[in-house]
Amino acid sequence: MTFINDIKQAYQKANVVEKIIYINIALFLITVLFTKFSIEWLALPTQLSEFFYKPWTIVSYAFIHQRFIHILSNLLVLYYIGNLFLDFYTKKQFLNFYFLGALFGGSIFLLNYYLTNKMGAPLAGASAAVTTIFVAIATKIPRYALQLRFIGSVELWVLAAIWVGLSILQLANFDNGGAIAHLSGAVLGFMYAKQLEKGNDIGKWFETIVNYFTNLTTIKKGKPLKTVYKSKKRTSTQEVSKTKQRKIDDILDKISKSGYESLTQEEKDFLFRTGKK
Repeated sequence: MTFINDIKQAYQKANVVEKIIYINIALFLITVLFTKFSIEWLALPTQLSEFFYKPWTIVSYAFIHQRFIHILSNLLVLYYIGNLFLDFYTKKQFLNFYFLGALFGGSIFLLNYYLTNKMGAPLAGASAAVTTIFVAIATKIPRYALQLRFIGSVELWVLAAIWVGLSILQLANFDNGGAIAHLSGAVLGFMYAKQLEKGNDIGKWFETIVNYFTNLTTIKKGKPLKTVYKSKKRTSTQEVSKTKQRKIDDILDKISKSGYESLTQEEKDFLFRTGKK
């Protein structure tokens, strides 16, 4: 029981990226123990007729992995890139990118097999969702440099290009549905990030749906609804937040144009403090 309680406490203290990782690990262990059941009921099938019988697989496939090297690569990238993502986007936007990447990648996967009338293996793995996150943050701050052991400084857009390039190479395989799903996630990540730069959140509808069901669940549990009162203090706080966001955007633009090293020490400290909150 102590072990289980420790896991619960670790999960409760984790940020949104780490919680997604914990869920992936838990379902991987279940898949190892019950491979046939997990693939049959959680992986995304190639045939539309079978998918209509198991519609939840359009999401569940993005949380199961069959091979250790597959989950290891996905979750390592998700951990480092996902936490970097949170320095520039909100937690809700992270969930939007992750789940919409999975939905879009899975939809194109199904469409591909429907149009080509081919047979293939069911889709399993978080690669489409992870690729969406990776490409989105690389689009936001392409010149951001990461220090890699034995390699040195590498800009984020280069790492994202290598990650996407591996999926492009897999298109040569006969059963290339997985690669198509990954690349679909890349396209969505790029488009979504570009639209956010223009002030257009194309994933807001998904966030609204999630909020609706979350609030519905809260009401059913009998929790009282909170009444929100507008005040001068709240207005002042909003103005401060807007000023802070404008400063962050200016710094990000500077990184995008001239690289991270072009920042002054004050700007670096400000960005570091912001990322820690």
